[in-house]
Amino acid sequence: MGYDGDQQAGGGTGDVLGVGGRHRRALYGFTLRVSAVTALLGLAILACGFAAAWDTFEGVRDYADANIANEDSYSAYAENARPELAKVGLMMLPPILVLALLVVSVLHAAYAVGDSRAGHDGGALTVGDLWRHIRPRLRAAVAVNALTGLAVGAVGMAGLVLWALVEGGEVPGVEPTPLHGTASPQYTLVGWVLPIAVGCLGLLLYFRLAAATAETVLERRSPFAALSRSWILTRRARLRTLGLGTLVTAAAVLVFRLALYAAAPLVHFAGLGMLWLSDDNVWITGVLVMVLPSAVALLLLPPAVMPLVCAVFARLHGDLRRREEARRPQVV
Repeated sequence: MGYDGDQQAGGGTGDVLGVGGRHRRALYGFTLRVSAVTALLGLAILACGFAAAWDTFEGVRDYADANIANEDSYSAYAENARPELAKVGLMMLPPILVLALLVVSVLHAAYAVGDSRAGHDGGALTVGDLWRHIRPRLRAAVAVNALTGLAVGAVGMAGLVLWALVEGGEVPGVEPTPLHGTASPQYTLVGWVLPIAVGCLGLLLYFRLAAATAETVLERRSPFAALSRSWILTRRARLRTLGLGTLVTAAAVLVFRLALYAAAPLVHFAGLGMLWLSDDNVWITGVLVMVLPSAVALLLLPPAVMPLVCAVFARLHGDLRRREEARRPQVV
């Protein structure tokens, strides 16, 4: 499913959502199906996590009740409960990351197919058409996004490690800010500005590699070759790539923040339900109330933001490919 070199090159950023306009019903229908499955699986993972920690939370309640009855002081959680709760959290992390990887891969692939069909005037798409085009290259798309995630995660982890070292006083010449004290210029620069700059480099790396899914799905390149091609293509449009990436990142952050507030009524009723289910165990209910807003906000990102993100990078890839084809000398 390559690109025709005789196609008109270009396509401004104002037309970046044209793929959504041409195939809005199929693409958003596909997105809603993926989002529904994601919500079911995500809530199932969350429920399994609480089920696995149920006995531990019961132990925490018994510990707190015994200390209250004896008029003894107690911490929020018994010391022997913390490792168990941390273990449950670590067990939940891999399936959550795998689910996120699959969602991102499938949706990026779908919008890449939609943009390619729009560029070829291939007629209307159906949800079934999208899946038939994606399925043979789904494994490669997942590999591309896994490699991208590892690269971006490594950069982000470097920023977090630097921040942790500064906070722990492990960086020579940089002292953490004392309580109620004023931050030194060295601490501000090394402890905050530099880690944030490293994190921004991670975002920039993601923007430069975001066209790789389209390359592996449409051009049938291997994952490593697709990542290399994405880097080469976006090198010729660094400012445009940065601008579009910043736009969709800001949109994702905004929607996430709004979803946190929108989830408040749901959190209230979920907390009441957990109190009833756990026989008024305030410890497990408190944890549910803390994590549920973020969980709901994350599950709202696929239907609310991913269409914009995927359409932007699909159209960016298509435009850059067409411009590359237009620059090549024509063989008569």
